[in-house]
Amino acid sequence: MTGTRLIVGPFNRVEGDLEVHLDVADGAVRSARVNAPLYRGFERMLLGRPPSDALTLTPRICGICSISQSAAAARALAAAGGHVPAPQGERVAALIHAIENVSDHLTHFTLFFMPDFARSCYAGRSWHARAVDRFAAMEGAAARQAIEARAALMHILGLMAGKWPHTLAIQPGGVTRAPGPRDKVRIAASLAAFRRYLEDVVFGGPLEAFAALSTREALMDWETGDAGLFLRIAADLDLDALGRGEGRYLSFGAYPLAGGHAFAPGLWRCGARYPLDLSGLVEDVSHAWMLGGPAHPGEGQTLPDEDMREAAYSWCKAPRLNGESYETGALARQVIDGHPLARDLAGGGVLARVAGRLLELARTQGLMEDLSRGIEPAARFMDPAPEVREGAGAGLVEAARGALGHWLRVEKGRIAGYQIVAPTTWNFSPRDAAGQPGPLEAALVGAPVAQGDETPVTVQHIVRSFDPCMVCTVH
Repeated sequence: MTGTRLIVGPFNRVEGDLEVHLDVADGAVRSARVNAPLYRGFERMLLGRPPSDALTLTPRICGICSISQSAAAARALAAAGGHVPAPQGERVAALIHAIENVSDHLTHFTLFFMPDFARSCYAGRSWHARAVDRFAAMEGAAARQAIEARAALMHILGLMAGKWPHTLAIQPGGVTRAPGPRDKVRIAASLAAFRRYLEDVVFGGPLEAFAALSTREALMDWETGDAGLFLRIAADLDLDALGRGEGRYLSFGAYPLAGGHAFAPGLWRCGARYPLDLSGLVEDVSHAWMLGGPAHPGEGQTLPDEDMREAAYSWCKAPRLNGESYETGALARQVIDGHPLARDLAGGGVLARVAGRLLELARTQGLMEDLSRGIEPAARFMDPAPEVREGAGAGLVEAARGALGHWLRVEKGRIAGYQIVAPTTWNFSPRDAAGQPGPLEAALVGAPVAQGDETPVTVQHIVRSFDPCMVCTVH
């Protein structure tokens, strides 16, 4: 086909509103433009408020990754005031943050991503009947098992965070709830039950065995559990070639502790790892319905263009680091942390992103168990931090979907500037002034589209492989 234009969207099983505009030629996507069509304006809501209001308002950006937003806000406030959280409070904050992230990975894999393979368009494939049995919407057995396992794991959030979502437990000085000896036992029991579920159902084998895989070939030989079913499907459909990335990855570093991050911060480009340096970070607004010029988030503004000029096509800004786009997420974290399997998958497409999420799910279980064992009930979990009167700081964390940054400026006891760059802002960004597409826009190029297909399943696989959260994108 030649000269066909498609608008794919809205997407089901995606948090928020999303449209993908495709130019299709000769049976494949020639170019893509990704539109985040909803403006929400949280950054403007925060202006003029007391700094501590950020702890209440920013978690409400999203009901899926609210702890990530809370952790970023707390770290921004701590940085602005020169505060250091109590080490044991930092440990508990990392634990509850990790629980949210692994719960998100599990939900994405089981409820958002895998149901597409139960579609009738795949009838006749050798694996289709099993995919229907496990993942068919409303009927598949995997969804019920995942929801039950996730709910049991989140009992820890009820215990330590008070509630989920929108907890106020994480503060600049630590956490508000000091666990006692009985709490430590209950946390360990909940983590042990979640490990059993992962090993029996998701992986069909020891987590350490999956985490020890070091090559793509070894990964594709994994046959058990729901992970094995996905890998069988990926081999049959060649999901490694579908939606390949440009091989540039970014991580702010996950779960900061007194001794360093559990998963390292850094950049990956041209097949090599580099230290994290954000001095060259700007948010480009040339193709966003925003006013102003490119600016570092520490100096940036959110000025919506109510006239919605024709040159723009999204409410999402375009983050660029030294003029380049970067992909972020579980695969990026594991590549930058140095895991050999992730590095062997670097630059890959749908297979690489989903496998990176499964790898992180297996690795983070062990991390959560270590964090739990290291809790010292007799220690202090909060070093009170006075309200910030003057100062500026950044809170950099890793949400399930990738690098999340809050940049805060306080003047005369009020918020004078607040900018947020979310993971999906990176991944679903529009073009910049140089015409460089965002990571999803680039990954969609070359995706096959059949004649007359108005909602190509290939495009949906690529979009879902990034695990978008559009409400965070248009904060």
